[in-house]
Amino acid sequence: MIGLSTASVYPESTAHAFNYAALLGYDAVEVMVGIDALSQQTTAIQQLIDHHGVPVCAVHAPCLLITQRVWGTDPWGKLERSAEMAAALGADVVVVHPPFRWQKDYAREFVQGIEGLELSTGIAFAVENMYPWRASSKRSVEAYLPGRDPSTEPYANATIDLSHAAVAQTDPIAMAERLGERLRHIHLTDGTGSAKDEHLVPGRGNQPAAEFLKYLAAADFSGHVVAEINTRKAATSQQRSADLAESLDFAREHLGMPRIERP
Repeated sequence: MIGLSTASVYPESTAHAFNYAALLGYDAVEVMVGIDALSQQTTAIQQLIDHHGVPVCAVHAPCLLITQRVWGTDPWGKLERSAEMAAALGADVVVVHPPFRWQKDYAREFVQGIEGLELSTGIAFAVENMYPWRASSKRSVEAYLPGRDPSTEPYANATIDLSHAAVAQTDPIAMAERLGERLRHIHLTDGTGSAKDEHLVPGRGNQPAAEFLKYLAAADFSGHVVAEINTRKAATSQQRSADLAESLDFAREHLGMPRIERP
C-alpha cells in the first residue's frame, strides 16, 4: 500500500490531500494531526474517506514543535487520542516521534509506555527515526530521548523517514536491516545530507531511495510506504500535483509495481 501524507500538500488542507490522493491513484492517506482543524476531527476525516473512496492507513500523532498544544499538552493524552482516531478510521498504525530531550518524565517512561499502548489499543505505534539538530557541520545537539534511532531500542514497530536519515547521515538500508520485521512504516522522501530536514521528492536528493525500495520489495515488506514530501515552494496546484505524481510513480517503479496511466 502506497499512501500520501497530508503533510505533503501543506499549505493546502487535509481535504486537498484526499483529493490529490484520489486523483493521482494513491492507495491510502496518512493523516498528520496538526494545526489544520479538520485533521483533528475524526468525523470530518471519515467523511473525506467516504467521499473520495481512499482509506486512512496511518495517523501521525501531533508531536512536532508546532503542534505542541494540539490535543492538549499531555504527550500520553495525544497518543491515546491518536490511537482512538486510528481505530475509528480503520488505520493500523500511529506514527510517533521520540520525546524531546526536555520532556524528561515522558522520555523516562517512553519505551515501556509505547509497549503498554500497543497492548491496550491493538494499534502499532511506529516510532520514527529522527536526527541531531545541527547548526553547522561541526556543531550538533542530540534533541531526542531515549534516542533518535529506533533500531537501538526494543520497540515492536518503527518508521524510517529518508529525509531524517539524510540529516542524521545514517544509512537507511542498514537501519532497516537492524530493525528486521520491526520495520512497519516508511516515509518516502529524500534529502541531501544538509542540516535542514528537506523532505525532497524521492530521487532528487542523494539518499539511496531507489535501492531502499528495492530492498523492501526483496524483503517482502508488508507495511505502508507513504510519500511525505515538502511542496511548499510549488507555485500552483498543478506543480504540487506533478510532485506528488512523481513521488508515487517513483515508489511504484522501484517497488516493482505497474505504473499508473493517467489522462
